Amino acid sequence: MAETYKFIDIAATGPGIVTAAFDNQVSYCTASGADRTARICAALRDLLERGEGGAVLARVRNWPGAPLADALPLRLAGGLHSLHLKGTEPALAAIYEGQGGVDDTALVAAALHRHEAELLPWLDGPPQTNEAGRSSNFIAAMLWLADKGLPPRFECLEIGSSAGINLMLDRYHYDLGGVQVGPQPGAMRFKPEWQGDAPPNRAIEIVSTKGCDVAPVDLTDPAQAVRLKAYIWPEHTVRFERMEAAITEAAKQAPDMVRMNAADFVEAELARPQQAGTTRLLMHSIVWQYVPEDQQARVTAAMEAAGARATADRPLAWVALEANRVMHIHEMVVRYWPGGEGGEIVTRAHPHGAWIGWGGSERTI
Repeated sequence: MAETYKFIDIAATGPGIVTAAFDNQVSYCTASGADRTARICAALRDLLERGEGGAVLARVRNWPGAPLADALPLRLAGGLHSLHLKGTEPALAAIYEGQGGVDDTALVAAALHRHEAELLPWLDGPPQTNEAGRSSNFIAAMLWLADKGLPPRFECLEIGSSAGINLMLDRYHYDLGGVQVGPQPGAMRFKPEWQGDAPPNRAIEIVSTKGCDVAPVDLTDPAQAVRLKAYIWPEHTVRFERMEAAITEAAKQAPDMVRMNAADFVEAELARPQQAGTTRLLMHSIVWQYVPEDQQARVTAAMEAAGARATADRPLAWVALEANRVMHIHEMVVRYWPGGEGGEIVTRAHPHGAWIGWGGSERTI
């Protein structure tokens, strides 16, 4: 198992990069406290290195794109985890339950060969890592923006919403460095380990939330819910508890979400009238790497054009919680118009919300 994280270009392609991506994922999972997922990824890497056959590994080995940007290791890891969750490959329990003294590579190889038809579709699209814990960063951003003088009433737009779990962020309660936000007790409660100064203690209101996804997930459909659970690293039991709470909330009132690509959605929403005294806020988390470059350019152009028209009474903000793979951390960068066009790192954070470093803490995952 890899011991150190190797910095590789997320957009890299070519010979050897597929194996390197799996090696990279092993280190990333290990650093994130996901040793069992790391074992799965290490076994897959070993199978690739030894030239194991089969349709699944052949497709992985000949991946045409950038395997790290495409989260290729996690696509296959999600498929294998689904076999465990559904009980269709009982032997994998030895890995997922953390047992020692087993041949991980042999167990994974057997699963790949036995379930080729079921596993191949998992390679067709990126993981759906819809994590409610990331909403703490979005709330922290709103506190920060309110402290900058923007109207503390927020119209929230999200791209890559997956199942819309973070679109329900106004139903959750947050303790952010002692600052309390949201209803009591809340459908979920978040108290991330806080590092640095507390965020500004400001009264904020979320007046609306709306999101998009190219393949939205319906949490009330048990089959779709199982697929989403398969992308949760099994070591992180609290995330399964959050998922169940989100399913309950979605059944009460579904989040407002449309099937649409990011660029089309942002352009359409920015064209709508904005109520005076509200801040229109675009937010996304661990999504940008999956947005095609042409759509990234369109989103950026649309935001900057709308920003140029923004006023103090109708401002615009852009909150992006994304991976900085050079520093091996997640950063939340906030831009706002007028006045904060250049952007600022407001937090550095654990990818699943376990801790938040205010003002750009240097802590890594």
